[in-house]
Amino acid sequence: MGTLKTEPAVGRADLLAKPVVEALEQWPSDAAVPVDEVLVAPIDAELADTAAFCEAYDVGLNVSANCVIVAGKRGGEVRYAACMVLATTRADVNGVVRKMLDVRKASFAPMDEAVALTGMEYGGITPIGLPADWPILVDSRVAGTARVIIGSGVRHSKIELPGAALGLLPNAQVVEDLAR
Repeated sequence: MGTLKTEPAVGRADLLAKPVVEALEQWPSDAAVPVDEVLVAPIDAELADTAAFCEAYDVGLNVSANCVIVAGKRGGEVRYAACMVLATTRADVNGVVRKMLDVRKASFAPMDEAVALTGMEYGGITPIGLPADWPILVDSRVAGTARVIIGSGVRHSKIELPGAALGLLPNAQVVEDLAR
């Protein structure tokens, strides 16, 4: 995809955050999307932000997905969710996401909190390897993408995989109109 030089992600721990490596090691051998379809490519860490990345590596915004961490409170308990949306859209945080988390108000989790809780770098957070109790909400447009580019948990690489694989992750749910 674009000018990325991809290779199987398994065995490339140097290009992945530790939680991502662990999740790939536990990928079910009978999964509908085999782990060898999860690819990784090194990139310049200074170009990890979506717009700069897409321009530098000739990747369309329509095949690049962002993972945003959303937090909301209910009864003093903070509830988190990861939302996967295409770079051409924005997550409907105070509509769809708020209702799905069953909270009064939802907002993007503070950067330092998201980094600490995920064990991943800001700008590289990915749904692969997130805390097991977090829901992963995948916009149907992301799940419907033949191949999509996502974060790898670190800023110096990106993962490429079938969009459908994101809807198969533990705690994942494909959601119509998650994004606008």
